[in-house]
Amino acid sequence: MKRTASAHWQGGLKDGKGTVSTQSGVLDEQQYSFGTRFEDGKGTNPEELIGAAHAGCFSMALSMVLGEHDMVADSIDTKATVHLEEQDDGFAVPKIHLELRAKIPGADVDKFLEAAEAAKENCPISKLFKAEITLDAKLES
Repeated sequence: MKRTASAHWQGGLKDGKGTVSTQSGVLDEQQYSFGTRFEDGKGTNPEELIGAAHAGCFSMALSMVLGEHDMVADSIDTKATVHLEEQDDGFAVPKIHLELRAKIPGADVDKFLEAAEAAKENCPISKLFKAEITLDAKLES
């Protein structure tokens, strides 16, 4: 299985602008720029898109792992915070923090935390990154 996305850029770094699109058409020439990445400009940016991909992948993986433990979630809500930092050799993403809130009727907290950790380690997007991936998991009733 292969999925594609594309980017188009025109101009210099600070005065240029670009668009990103996905194969599915969900993103179709969505604007991004220096301002949307490093300031508060209107549009998207690569880190935001990575965060969405990681949160979605993790949530699906957690659903799978929970099912292996005979648990089914009423809801799984994941927020991914992607840290973009300037380092000596340029910008890098050294860390992604996952914040998980789940409602799972009758769940055992220890099994839930074990499943969340397994999903964090094994979802395909987690495996993609060389960055440290942290997780804040809480079970809500």
